[in-house]
Amino acid sequence: MPVLYEQDKHVSSAIMTGQERGVLRCQERTSLLHHWKLTKEQIELVDKAGFGWFRLIGSISLNNSLISALVERWRRETNTFHFPCGEMTITLDEVSLLLGLAVDGKPVVVGVKERDEDPSQVCQRLLGKLPQGELSGNRVTARWLKESFAECPKGATKEEVEFHTRAYLIYLVGSTVFATTDPSKISVDYLLLFEDFERAGEYAWGAAALAFLYRQIGNASQRSQSIIGGCLTLLQCWSYFHLNIDRPKRTTRQFPLALLWKGRQQSRSKNDLFKYRKALDDLDPSNVSWCPFEGDLDIVPQSFKDNLLLGRSRTKLIAPKVVEWHLPDRCMKQFGLCQVIPGEVPHRKSEKTPDEDLLEDMNTADEEWMRRRENIVESAGGNVDETEYMQWFNSITVPKLHRDTSLEADIMNVQAAILQFDEVASTLSLEDLHPEEREAVEEAVMCMSNALRVGDWYEAPTTNKRKRREEQTECSE
Repeated sequence: MPVLYEQDKHVSSAIMTGQERGVLRCQERTSLLHHWKLTKEQIELVDKAGFGWFRLIGSISLNNSLISALVERWRRETNTFHFPCGEMTITLDEVSLLLGLAVDGKPVVVGVKERDEDPSQVCQRLLGKLPQGELSGNRVTARWLKESFAECPKGATKEEVEFHTRAYLIYLVGSTVFATTDPSKISVDYLLLFEDFERAGEYAWGAAALAFLYRQIGNASQRSQSIIGGCLTLLQCWSYFHLNIDRPKRTTRQFPLALLWKGRQQSRSKNDLFKYRKALDDLDPSNVSWCPFEGDLDIVPQSFKDNLLLGRSRTKLIAPKVVEWHLPDRCMKQFGLCQVIPGEVPHRKSEKTPDEDLLEDMNTADEEWMRRRENIVESAGGNVDETEYMQWFNSITVPKLHRDTSLEADIMNVQAAILQFDEVASTLSLEDLHPEEREAVEEAVMCMSNALRVGDWYEAPTTNKRKRREEQTECSE
């Protein structure tokens, strides 16, 4: 079986035949996180649950076009990006450095029996109130969570503080690390993970975030998809560290390392998917930083340094209803080691798995995860000539995606601008706007104006072509 056995479903197969799907709609929603006002007591609980560092990241402006171009290079058969220089991926150690989430600990999973508990009862027990009219199946609206729990009242009891903190935590994970393609609703299942804050702190949240992101990128890499969820802040910041493609200036130096790119980044060609696609086609090894974090390790807490070795663990990653392979043996250059031809790819199962099969898969993955420290991939040793690897890699992958068509590029820019405007309009409230939100609205309006100008330019030749076709039809009749 070929390595890329799903090529016919991959977006690259559509691109190469001129079927453009446009820029992906990015569904990580962090723009309203600043509305949550946490008390000192809540912050202590958030720290205890394992999200003390992660909550500091907040909102980072996403470049939808860059993310879309990266997704086009992702292959879910290998859970890696396929670049001209070889395979690369987001590894466990990088998750801990970028997000400040633990990558060692118990797997993040909700048991089948726990999932069967009535969602309204879960809300009553763990939030202290029922989401009247705001519950659909086992999902509650993010709006209700924010409106009901964004600010803990003064003099709140210990139980009320816990209610408000749980609401914040499921809002946080539902908007970021577990953001689905419909982030307006958040699974009540996540409340069960925060029933006990100390127990929550024992979970490998970073491993779960990576599993969920792998799944979301993999789904979005299919030609039929137009939306992507997951922690896209992780994906974008990973790209900034590794690839010198529209990399903005660092804004600070602190942990988690995603904060190095904090703030709204300015980029004159932010909406140009074609530009990024070509840049990846032409990616020179000199523009790749294989080990970009070495200069920042001095600001990383020791508890995170202790588990960096797990970046080289060939294991299964687990998140709620998700199991994905972590295959660092395909990306050894990211650890300063030589790359050889990797072993066979584990064949992925269908994602529409019945509950019984899912439970079995979870149990198998749990056993694999328990052996994570035993399955650390090592260097091949000796003087390795990577020429053989590159010859093999070029024979199994799709090397180029860019199609030099300026008209398509203009149309894609129009689509990107409209998507950006729609995204801002659907997520931001016009009342009590934060300065970053106001800037986002202003930029979106400017993009819409540019889109209209391009539309005016494109309409005339299109109309003329239509008239010529009508005239030719009349003549033939």
